Amino acid sequence: MEHFALSAPRHTTAALAEQTTVFDLRAAAEVLTDAAAKAGAAIMSHYGSTEGIEYKDDDSPVTRADRDADAILTAALRDFAPSIPVVSEETAADRKAPLGRTFFLVDPLDGTKEFIKKRTDFTVNVGLIEDGFPCFGLVYAPARALLAVTIADGVAIEAEMAPSADGADLSALEHTRLHARAANPEAITALVSLSHLDGKTEEFLKGFSVTERSGAGSSVKFLEIARGNADLYPRLAPTMEWDTAAGQAVLEAAGGHVVDTKGARFAYGKTDAGLKNSNFIAWGRTVLTPR
Repeated sequence: MEHFALSAPRHTTAALAEQTTVFDLRAAAEVLTDAAAKAGAAIMSHYGSTEGIEYKDDDSPVTRADRDADAILTAALRDFAPSIPVVSEETAADRKAPLGRTFFLVDPLDGTKEFIKKRTDFTVNVGLIEDGFPCFGLVYAPARALLAVTIADGVAIEAEMAPSADGADLSALEHTRLHARAANPEAITALVSLSHLDGKTEEFLKGFSVTERSGAGSSVKFLEIARGNADLYPRLAPTMEWDTAAGQAVLEAAGGHVVDTKGARFAYGKTDAGLKNSNFIAWGRTVLTPR
């Protein structure tokens, strides 16, 4: 992958966030990289602990790590862009309330089940939605020290970043630009959910020449396609908008695609559905149809 130069921060983030004509993606990347490093440190401080695990009405787990990371991220976003609503998995009270044309979607710990099992495929997700589609995304896998973030329209980078309670400086990180790959239709590498693999997904994959398949949790699946390591991730089981917005933004900036089952670009702000996603398929540079 090619190297992509970053200059040092030049702006005060509060002023940039309040610009109404153009949202400064670089400023968002700077602020949220710092917050993600801190959130990652908070998450990893609970790694391996079974204390404080609770279960929501849908039987999905929530931990102290979820809550601690959420507090860090939402505080950073409200300081950075106080006029933009923040919708977080852990704090979303009314998921059917109008959100406006621009809002943040946050999943402070995507892949809580994997976190509890002491796997490494869990992530911090922050996405920005504008007019129904993601225009900014940050995905951070603290156990893998892997950061992926959009820094400009159509540009996403990856960098090694260890979790740190002191935060991190984006401009000081060595990084490479992300490029999704074009698929070979005769040799597809597919990714599937570890926790939600079902018969519909198995049947869908039969329509393609899948020669390699692996399972992973969280937005790591989006990252692997954005990094050029896989071609396809079908999700035909329930997800929420905060699960996918950041990963979609990163993948699209890397040249990939996320589409619904009719082939349209995957959209957000479905408050009438309580922010529940419909089924979707994530691709690299090549979108194929079943044979």
